[in-house]
Parts: sequence; C-alpha cells; structure tokens
Amino acid sequence: MMRTIEILLVIIIITGAFVISSLFAVLPSPRQVSPLNLRRLALTTLQMLDIDYDLSEIMFKPEDDSAWATLQTALSACLPPNIVYNLTSYEVFGGSGTELYTPIKSISNAESLGASSDAASYLVASSNVTFNVIPEKIGEHGGGGTLYILNCSDANGWWITGYTAQSLAEDLYILLSPYFQTTIMVQNTTQLGQILDDTPLQNETLQHAVVINTFGEAVPIPSSYASMYDDDSYAEYCYQLGKRVHEYNWTWASIVGYPFYYVSNTGYFTGSGDHNGWGIHGMRMVAAGGLNAFLRGLDDETYSYNGAWITGDPNDDSRLASVSLSSETFHDSNYYGIYPSPYHTATRALPSWVTGAYNLNVTTYILVPVGSWIAGAVYRHTVSGALLALGLTRTPDIRLTVMGILSDYKPRLFRSEYTPSGTSRFVVLQLGQAGGV
Repeated sequence: MMRTIEILLVIIIITGAFVISSLFAVLPSPRQVSPLNLRRLALTTLQMLDIDYDLSEIMFKPEDDSAWATLQTALSACLPPNIVYNLTSYEVFGGSGTELYTPIKSISNAESLGASSDAASYLVASSNVTFNVIPEKIGEHGGGGTLYILNCSDANGWWITGYTAQSLAEDLYILLSPYFQTTIMVQNTTQLGQILDDTPLQNETLQHAVVINTFGEAVPIPSSYASMYDDDSYAEYCYQLGKRVHEYNWTWASIVGYPFYYVSNTGYFTGSGDHNGWGIHGMRMVAAGGLNAFLRGLDDETYSYNGAWITGDPNDDSRLASVSLSSETFHDSNYYGIYPSPYHTATRALPSWVTGAYNLNVTTYILVPVGSWIAGAVYRHTVSGALLALGLTRTPDIRLTVMGILSDYKPRLFRSEYTPSGTSRFVVLQLGQAGGV
C-alpha cells in the first residue's frame, strides 16, 4: 500500500512541475520555428518572371513605360499576400577590371520591409547582346593542328547504316573544324595516297594530324596501294596505314564496327565479285586480319598475317543490354556542349589485352569498359601514334568520335567577357514579411 502511495506522489509532483514550467515558458513564434526562406523565394520569383524573357525586356524600357506597372502586378501575383517587396534595377558599367552599379528604377508595395528581410540578385542582358565562345586551336602551342576527314567520292562504306560517308564527313567538319588550325576534306583515294606518301594537300602540317575514317568498317585504298597486293594481301595495306600512323604520329579514328574489315575503291574494284556479299560493290573483304595488321604497324613491328578475330560483344560477359558513356565523356559533354546518346550497343569492342600486346595506353575512355572489353577509347602508343576505336553496332554516333577527340586533346574554350556599358541590368529583389505570426 505504501509503495502505491509513493508512486502516486511522484506522478503528482512531476505533473505539477511540468504544468508550472509550461506557464512560465516562452515558446518561439512559428516564424522562428519554421522560417520562410526569403532569399530562395526572391530568386525563384525573378526566374519565374523571366521565364519568357519578359523581365529582361522590361528592364530596358523607359521609366515611365506602362510595362513597369504590368511587372508590379505580376510581382504581386507571384508572392504571398503577407510578403512586402522592393525591386530595384541597376545599370552595370564595366571597365578597368571593376563594375559600377547605378540605380535606374524601383518598384515596391510598402514603405518598409520590416525588421528582417533578405534579397536575391539577377543579371539580365539586352536583346542585342551576343556572347561568343572562341575555342583554342589544337596544335597552336605545339606541332600538328591538322584534321583530315576522309570524304572520298570513289569509295563505299559499310556498317554506317542510315548514313553515307560523305554526310558523316560534313557533320564532322561542322563539329570539329573550329578546334583545328586546318581542316581538310580528303575528297578521293588519290588524295589519301598523297598524304600517306608524306605529301601535304594544301601546305598543311602533316605530322601529328588527326585522321577520321568516315567509311565505318571499310577503309578507302588508293589505286597505287591496291595494285601492290593481291586478293589475300590487303591486310598488308592496313599494316602500312598503321606504319604511317606511327611514323607521322597521327591519331586515326574509326567511328563504328570492326576497323579495317574491308578496303574500298570503286574505280579499282570493278569486277562482279568485288563486293562485300551484302550488295555493296567496289570493295574487297580483308576480314579480321586488317585490324591485327594495323596494330602491328602502329607498334612498328615487322609485318606478318594474323587472321584471328579479336573483337567481341561485352554482353556475352556481363549480360548487360548496352554500354554507357564514361564519366569523363559526361563531364566534357557539358563543357563543349555536345551530347551523345548516353547508351549504345557495342558488338565489336576491343579486348583490354591489346594494350599490353601492342604497347598502348588508354588515354581516354569514351565508353565505360565492361569486363575485359573496351567498347570505345583512345589508345595512344607509348612512342608515337594513336587509334580511336568505337566498336558500336552498325549505326554510328559521330558525337562520340567528336567527344573522344576533344576529351583526349582537351582544347580550352575562351568565352567573351561581358563588359559593354548599357547592355546589362542588375536586378535586386528584396523581400520581407508583414502581419502576425
């Protein structure tokens, strides 16, 4: 009985203490417990007012223009009824490394913003202002700087489904030529033979160039080279290509499929059997030996024929549906403003062991490796020359080729300074709360 009474007394004492302390406790106001983020509200409001560039347009109108009244109506409609505001437009004067701000116009719905307030700022530009980006030219601080794009009219491509080599060449020219000192479209196989024989086409720098083969699994072959070999030896032409890439320190880009699987020259291969078996004439099959021969030439080894198939399908290892862009490509896509599709199917990926076998280093992963397969990367030889290989299935995405080259060479972008007087306004929206809790 005594134990029960003691427990009841303890409960009464604790309850009484809680009630008495609650009477004297000062609870914070709802504003203090969950304050409104006025700065975020101000910035969001400015962005909403400028969603169709209406705010930018009004900032450059005369102070007595009726558009300012329209802006005040819109501003009041955007904000809660207990929010007071002051919006001020400033003109920006730039020069000598400093910026000066002169108030132009203010609109407000109260004489005072209260004891506490916060603000956000927003910079707008007039409609006649343009912004320029000047890319750094590859090779301007060293050797090279020439981009060769194979656009040979006397060759046919394969595994470039939906495109022609010539249409791909035009798109590559538009995307990449701003980044090179000289861009040359190699218009036929004769011109290709000239640069292979160390003869510039337009007094360009031939050493350290980038050469893009737009013909997919086929590669154009000059008649002078085709006549040197018989049907079983066109792999040796691919070996000579690898040798030139090594000697001239070229970066050779293969945009899709199994590189060097065919050779093509529509003026030389004119027989009824000169086709790939799928209706594309003017070419001969080299098969897997072409890539093996090229890699031997790139590594400056002596020529020997090897017909072993070396590319593969990463899906066989990982059971994944596709391969994806590397983090480096994602990052550089935002920098250069070129956005390839994030996922691709690759059935002609190179095995990782080629790096050790041919003294290559992967300097840029374009696509994420899957298991022991590398679907897209730049392989740079430890001495000289490089191969960009994209083992995609049939349909090329030339943006991957572009990003592989830009990510590997990393030319900088120089953006124009925004300094002209009278072409920008600095808008400040200050908010406060009115009313009760």
